[in-house]
Amino acid sequence: MAIQLCYQSLEALPNNIGKPNYSRDSLSAGIVHIGVGNFHRAHQAMYLHQLFNSGEALDWAIRGAGTKSFDAVMRDKLQQQDWLTTVVELDSKGLTAQVCASMIDFIENDADSVIQALSHSEIRIVSLTITEGGYFMDDKTGGFNLSDPEIQLDINNFSKPKTVFGIIIKALQHRRDNHIAPFTVMSCDNIPHNGLVTKRVISQMASEIDQGLADWIADKVSFPNSMVDCITPATSNLEREKLTDLFGITDNAPVFCEPFRQWVMEDDFVNGRPPLEKVGVEFVENVEPFELMKLRILNGGHAAIAYPAALLGIHFVHQVMANPLIGQYLKKLVSEEIIPTLNPVPGVDFNQYFSLIESRFSNPEVKDTVPRLCQDASNRLPKFILPIIQANLSQGNDCKGLALVIALWCRLCAQGGDPDSPITIQDQQANRLINQAILAKDNPSIFLQMHDIFGTLGSQDTFIRDFSNWLNMLWDVGTSNTLKHYL
Repeated sequence: MAIQLCYQSLEALPNNIGKPNYSRDSLSAGIVHIGVGNFHRAHQAMYLHQLFNSGEALDWAIRGAGTKSFDAVMRDKLQQQDWLTTVVELDSKGLTAQVCASMIDFIENDADSVIQALSHSEIRIVSLTITEGGYFMDDKTGGFNLSDPEIQLDINNFSKPKTVFGIIIKALQHRRDNHIAPFTVMSCDNIPHNGLVTKRVISQMASEIDQGLADWIADKVSFPNSMVDCITPATSNLEREKLTDLFGITDNAPVFCEPFRQWVMEDDFVNGRPPLEKVGVEFVENVEPFELMKLRILNGGHAAIAYPAALLGIHFVHQVMANPLIGQYLKKLVSEEIIPTLNPVPGVDFNQYFSLIESRFSNPEVKDTVPRLCQDASNRLPKFILPIIQANLSQGNDCKGLALVIALWCRLCAQGGDPDSPITIQDQQANRLINQAILAKDNPSIFLQMHDIFGTLGSQDTFIRDFSNWLNMLWDVGTSNTLKHYL
């Protein structure tokens, strides 16, 4: 009979499950983390778990927090098992499982409770995984959308803020007014310059509320940039059942992730930090080269393989990598058009890094899906692919392979408009994308005229020509033959 995960059942768990060798009573909180999803529990929480297992930094445990309805759902699940999480690492050589106990509490899911928790002096870091959409970015400018109704509501009703950033600013105001040292705000989201983005949001919002407070935050609070990496699929009933079958444990919210994780961070903390370098975190002066490497090779690579795979009806990413055409296309694209746009990264060989990415994509245990990689492309492509195109164009380099990536996406959007097709376009702009892609069959350049997505790319004659040639070929001879032609 399976054992229900909870603190009292830890000793009864099977021997093939790793258990914390530190006690709950030995821990005290030093971090509040907002956004307790799968990625956080596979990544930051596990680094701290490893640190605690070595007997280090026991005053840096995590208190979870959130403000959304799904945060309340997660809190309820984790409360039933004393905030513990089973983390299963999907190694192709054999799955391993361990119980992570680095989170000792989850604050009540309301703004006042979170503000009160953030105001306590023992909290020295507030970390975030609130997804890219949680930063209120303006789609057109890439800056902070100060006019967003939620942000304006917080500015005009600052006594009762509702957004994450309003809550953080309110807590910082309390700490300033009560002479409590500030905390570091540490974004762990997968966005370029995540620390600077967070600083920009809080600074601009605070300036609208209280310029004196904004000045104090600018002087006293730090926002380190970081690069985070660990492929972490969504958890379904299939994963929960697999955990029970393989390890004899019942967990309301287990995490399944690849065995690889990476965290590169600027060492910029105003109120101390745990010694995470002892468990593999890299502290560097400048994260940007590492960030660009990951965004362009890993995230750009994901986009590149997603669209031909979807057109060919391939569901899992490891199956995509087993397709010789797509595998060779990815290798050619990365070596000829992506790696040349990167600045050197200390201690990193780009070809070895790409080989690691290929291996990670090919892991059959991860079961990452092509539909996940395809979703929200109108938001992802401007961040992961278009900067690579612009870098090549500015250097006078060829980018026929990148033009093919955009043509494949266009063809996929058109296919999504076919009522007989199994393809569904999961994107906030789905209807518009489908309509433009269908029109582009006869006039390819019309797809590139969506300036909010492509910017000035639609006026680059060389790129328009390459894109048009690929799109015409995709309609004429299909995906496989087009890939062969590229190779």
